[in-house]
Amino acid sequence: MAGQVFVMNVVIVLLLVVAAAVALVLQVRHDSTVEARNRSVSVAATFANSPGVREALRAPDPSAVLQPRAEAVRKATGVDFVVVTNPEGIRYTHPKPDRIGKKFVGNIEPALAGETVTEEIEGTIGPLVQAIVPVEDPDGRVVGTVSAGITTENVGGVADRQLPLVLIAAAVGLALATGGTALVSRRLMRQTHGLGPHEMTRMYEHHDAVLHSVREGVLIVGAEGRLLLSNDEARRLLDLPADAEGRPVGALGLPSDLAELLASGQTATDEVHLVKDRLLAINQRPTDVRGGPAGSVATLRDSTELRALSGRAETARERLDILYAAGVGIGTSLDVTRTAQELGELAVPRFADYVSVDLFDTVLAGGQPGGVTPLRRTALSGITGEVPLYPVGHQIRYVDSSPQARTLRTGRAVLEPRLGEAPGWQAQDHERSAQVVEYGVHSLITVPLRAGTLVLGVVCFWRSVKPEPFDEDELALAEELVARAAVSIDNARRYTREHSMAVTLQRSLLPRRLPDQNALDVAYRYLPAQAGVGGDWFDVLPLSGARVALVVGDVVGHGLHAAATMGRLRTAVHNFTALDLPPDELLGLLDELVGRIDQDEAADDSTAPVTGATCLYAIYDPVAGSCVIARAGHPPPALIRPDGTVEFPEVPAGPPLGLGGLPFETTELRLAEGSRLVLYTDGLVEDREHDIDVGLEELRRALEAAGETPEETCRTVLDARLPDRPGDDIALLVARTRTLGPDQVAEWDVPNDPAAVAQVRSQVTRRLDEWGLDELAFTTELILSELVTNAIRYGGETVHVRVVRDRSLICEVFDSSSTSPHLRYAAMTDEGGRGLFLVAQLAERWGTRYTPAGKVIWAEQPVP
Repeated sequence: MAGQVFVMNVVIVLLLVVAAAVALVLQVRHDSTVEARNRSVSVAATFANSPGVREALRAPDPSAVLQPRAEAVRKATGVDFVVVTNPEGIRYTHPKPDRIGKKFVGNIEPALAGETVTEEIEGTIGPLVQAIVPVEDPDGRVVGTVSAGITTENVGGVADRQLPLVLIAAAVGLALATGGTALVSRRLMRQTHGLGPHEMTRMYEHHDAVLHSVREGVLIVGAEGRLLLSNDEARRLLDLPADAEGRPVGALGLPSDLAELLASGQTATDEVHLVKDRLLAINQRPTDVRGGPAGSVATLRDSTELRALSGRAETARERLDILYAAGVGIGTSLDVTRTAQELGELAVPRFADYVSVDLFDTVLAGGQPGGVTPLRRTALSGITGEVPLYPVGHQIRYVDSSPQARTLRTGRAVLEPRLGEAPGWQAQDHERSAQVVEYGVHSLITVPLRAGTLVLGVVCFWRSVKPEPFDEDELALAEELVARAAVSIDNARRYTREHSMAVTLQRSLLPRRLPDQNALDVAYRYLPAQAGVGGDWFDVLPLSGARVALVVGDVVGHGLHAAATMGRLRTAVHNFTALDLPPDELLGLLDELVGRIDQDEAADDSTAPVTGATCLYAIYDPVAGSCVIARAGHPPPALIRPDGTVEFPEVPAGPPLGLGGLPFETTELRLAEGSRLVLYTDGLVEDREHDIDVGLEELRRALEAAGETPEETCRTVLDARLPDRPGDDIALLVARTRTLGPDQVAEWDVPNDPAAVAQVRSQVTRRLDEWGLDELAFTTELILSELVTNAIRYGGETVHVRVVRDRSLICEVFDSSSTSPHLRYAAMTDEGGRGLFLVAQLAERWGTRYTPAGKVIWAEQPVP
């Protein structure tokens, strides 16, 4: 009640003080605003009607006359500004000279009508109260305005200065009004803790009932070490005498360590003390921590049965932890060997001191175990590396009497609690068995690695440090642990088989060796992804005229479908290359092919479309030193100039293959001899952690540090960019350019006259003599005669002949016609039609390719 009266008095006085302060502040601020308005009007009207103001407004420079007078008035009257403006509102005066000549802030329209205006606005010097008074000619015409004002900061200054005094007075009144009540209430609350007599009696009765009904013993010991209070449970646990309260704890017949702890009053947490046949957990705290009386309070709990149960529960918890860890820690990769190692690493030393995993060789290769085949030690984990067990990689044939052989034969786990007394185990290898026993290994559990009906191998758990042998409960745990690991090992075995099949398919689809050609020095690397084979591929394809095509492609995804799709696209590129098409036309045909493949497979739910396929196609001409490139959604090529500078040429990206509807564009590069063209797939520059721009910049730095040869370039790039576990396939192709100089190329322009054929034959004969190819002179003359004659007759006005000495002798005839010749059998009565047949018989290969200006008919002869 005293507390409630005290709170009510304080609240009433506080409300009165707050109301008085608010009323005072509002009144003072209202009076200050009225005073500011009156003062502003008075100052502005006085200045507007003062002598010389109207004359100054008509002066050439009103500011020169009015600014000093306005500042003098402002300082004398205590206003914040006196501003004179013309009828348009342009200032002639202002406390801040840089504001003179600028537009007045406020409403001067009423003043221009001859009225006096007061207003509160946001001015150039802050919130303010201002008055605007017109300056009138004797005839009543307004020639300007005068404004005077006081900022809100100065208007409220009086109230702000008086408010602290009001608050101080209110605080003193509040303190005096409530001080007496507070003193009386505090003393009463301290004595009764806020309770009345009835509540005090009831609280004591409840506390006493609780004290003696709890299942924990409670002891209160005074500062002199005497027992002040003990409940019924404490008397029972400690077997205290009836007159124990009031006696020293050392005289109660307690064990010395417990009596010493209780008498000391020290803090204790779950200290276990043996009292007769009970294990008591003691908790003790001092009672004077929060101002209470000196002494201590102790609680006692019988933990005899609880400790026995907790020991068994701890063992069960540890076994559950092992099984849980096996579920998340075994099978993190689809690798049989790694999964076996994870089993051993998990069980050591939590369950066994050494663990060995032996698998059939066929399981390691991804097959199914069948018949009598040897096992191979796949994993061995232990607390030390010196145990004389069979090492990893050792091939083992277990004798029939060994526990491992019995496990494999019956498919059941075997427990050998004492290895030193197990003759069947020692018969496996008497010398090694003796070494194992001498080393301290004394107990063994063998468990079959079973996946369904297949037994993949055997797991052995060995114990040496813990003196107790394995028991039946641990045998059950070992079986459960191995059963979980067997699922992961079988999954890894199946994946190994599928992965081997996919790798075999992929390797068969990729080029096994590069073709012979003289235009480029080529080196390459192909690295499959860690997750499985993918659809990356590359090719180097010789073309007519000593030219070479470079191809790099990528089918998004992994597995057999990606590899098979890659093989289809690579075969299509080979076929389209035989047509000798420009890069953009070849990619257009490839795009149509992918679109048809997707249409054919759209009805088959089990077959995925080829969406995501990309390709880059480049043709290098060693005679012209040029390279024509087109790409379909593929990363851009990199170019290393002979001086070592690296750039990424601008090649239009084009859409990925299969989208259709958009043409592809080509870019022609001029490459000096010794330049290196670097083609790659996105696995080299992209990953989940970095953007492709970061990968391209890192590739640039790697190429700048690369050696001069393509092989060194491949090695440097992969050392710098290859991740530990690549998530995507990587195809890398590096080609260093060569050129065919004037000593290997001969060219002539041929007039459109059949008589010029003889001149061409003689020029070719002389050049073949210079090259030491006299043996080919006769056949070359025949070939060129037929080709040039046809070109003059059917090919248009422009005819050009080029002979190239490379790995073969190449004869090329250029004309401006786009009509393609074809081989046919001439009848006995036909006068012509035998020219191309003759060329086909004399040349090793011949064909036609089209150019923007016409076509080229070429023929190749082997060089002796």
